[in-house]
Amino acid sequence: MISRVLVPMDESEMAERALRYAFDAHPNAEITVVHVVGEPSSMMGGATEIALADDPETAAREHAGDLFDRAEEIAAEHDVAIETRVTIGHPARAVINMSDEFDVVVIGSHSGSLADRLLVGNIAEKIVRGSAVPVTVVR
Repeated sequence: MISRVLVPMDESEMAERALRYAFDAHPNAEITVVHVVGEPSSMMGGATEIALADDPETAAREHAGDLFDRAEEIAAEHDVAIETRVTIGHPARAVINMSDEFDVVVIGSHSGSLADRLLVGNIAEKIVRGSAVPVTVVR
C-alpha cells in the first residue's frame, strides 16, 4: 500500500500534471511536494543568489513561494493537504537522496522549453534510474 508520495515540482505544466496524477492515483496517501533549487553556478544566478544569502533556507523557501501556492491550490481542488519542502542542490540527486523516505516518486516527464525538456527529461531519467522506490513519470 502506498502511503507516502513524493512529487518534485518546478513551474512547468508537466509538474502540475504529476501532482494531479498523484492525487488521483493515490487518494489516501500523504503527498509531499519538493522544489529543488539548483546548485549555484555562473549560469544559474538565482541559485547562486540563494546560496549566498544570509539564510539560504529561508531564501530558497521564498523563491519557491509561488510554486507552493500553486501546489496548495491544486491540493485544495482535491480537498487534500500537502507537505512542502525546498532544498538546494542538483535536482536529480536531491530527489534520489530523499526517495527512500517515500513509497513512490511521481514526476513530470519534462518542462516546457526545448532546453528545459532536454535538462528536465534528463533529470527524470536519472531519478528513474537512481530512486530507491518506484517512479511514475507523468506526461
